[in-house]
Amino acid sequence: MKQVKGDLIKLALAGEFDVIIHGCNCFCAMGAGIARQIRATFPQAYDADCQTTPGDRSKLGTYTHAQIDNQGTSLFVVNGYTQYHYDGNGVLSDYDAISALFLALGKEFTGKRFGYPKIGAGLAGGDWAVISGLIDKAMDGEDHTLVEFSRE
Repeated sequence: MKQVKGDLIKLALAGEFDVIIHGCNCFCAMGAGIARQIRATFPQAYDADCQTTPGDRSKLGTYTHAQIDNQGTSLFVVNGYTQYHYDGNGVLSDYDAISALFLALGKEFTGKRFGYPKIGAGLAGGDWAVISGLIDKAMDGEDHTLVEFSRE
């Protein structure tokens, strides 16, 4: 896993990534954290999320995506269903869902440049040491980068 500091959305719009991934709950909310920023910047991604059934637990480990025209190239914005709910105490991240998500993305978008935040370790309360290991294993051989948020 490569790591950079910056703003995932700005880096994606600058052409640094072909695919950006963020974690979502299964209720079509996208109302907090980076999901809210994705929703504002890429409303097509939110529209893709809203095409699913709110509260459908079977979405865990799957994803929806929007293909965005980014200055003549395609940018795929992925809504990864990595937690069931968005409210409550404790860890909301579903580690099995995170692993399944990244395995599926590696197959569908193999050879692309992936960027993502600390999926599942922010508002969802997951353990980044565990999550990063799952991502590294699932994305073995792929060009994938953790973007740690920084305004710089």
